[in-house]
Amino acid sequence: MANLKETLRNGGKVTGTMVTTFMEPDVITMLQVCGLDYCIIDCEHGSINYKDAADLIGRGRAIGFPVLVRIPEVRREVVLKYMDAGAYGLLLPNCDTVEQAKLLVELSKYAPLGDRGVSLLRPHAGYQPVADAPAYMKQTNEETILMVQVESPVSVNNLDEILQVEGIDCAFVGPNDLSQSMGIMGQYQHPDFLAAMDRVIAAAKKNNKVCGVHFTGAPEDLLPYIEKGMRMNLWSNDIGMMMARARQGMAVLKK
Repeated sequence: MANLKETLRNGGKVTGTMVTTFMEPDVITMLQVCGLDYCIIDCEHGSINYKDAADLIGRGRAIGFPVLVRIPEVRREVVLKYMDAGAYGLLLPNCDTVEQAKLLVELSKYAPLGDRGVSLLRPHAGYQPVADAPAYMKQTNEETILMVQVESPVSVNNLDEILQVEGIDCAFVGPNDLSQSMGIMGQYQHPDFLAAMDRVIAAAKKNNKVCGVHFTGAPEDLLPYIEKGMRMNLWSNDIGMMMARARQGMAVLKK
């Protein structure tokens, strides 16, 4: 399994995409073949169920491709099911408070950092007996990536404190919701939006954490933020990639 956290600790950059609709596990293999570093399954929006997500996560583990999950809410059952299925990490949407971040850590990490429920003969352990449970749990804690999604001015204002929570690795901007909540939906060159992005980058740098953003349009949209230091980013999604290629082809064939 590619170690995203090790790459990020060493100052590297990773680029993934969002899987939103296509639940065939071969999609995970295709993303790896195309050179992406990881993906996030979107279980906040859409109709993806636990079984669909587990199948995608399982393929990722089988081929060494990190699959994370954007959860719909921070609740014990939700977190446990995805973590026990073997998710490499979790993204919590609409994280506005320290309390939400602390609860994410509590439910996702084993003791002593958290209080994740222990069930070791599961997909996350490859159905292999765990001879040294404390060592396995410590390693899992170290490898799991926890991301908080910044989607409101409240989140931006509280981000410095949120990123001080031990176990939180990444501040991740959802530009649609952030710009909407600021009253400037989709205006990504608006001075207020740019200022908010700079505050996210500064907070991450101050707390020695990683930050990133998800843009679904041209890949060039990400470049300015990569240059500013955002190192865990998402580009496009399964729907966008398929439809862009379809439109490109049909524009030629229907001339």
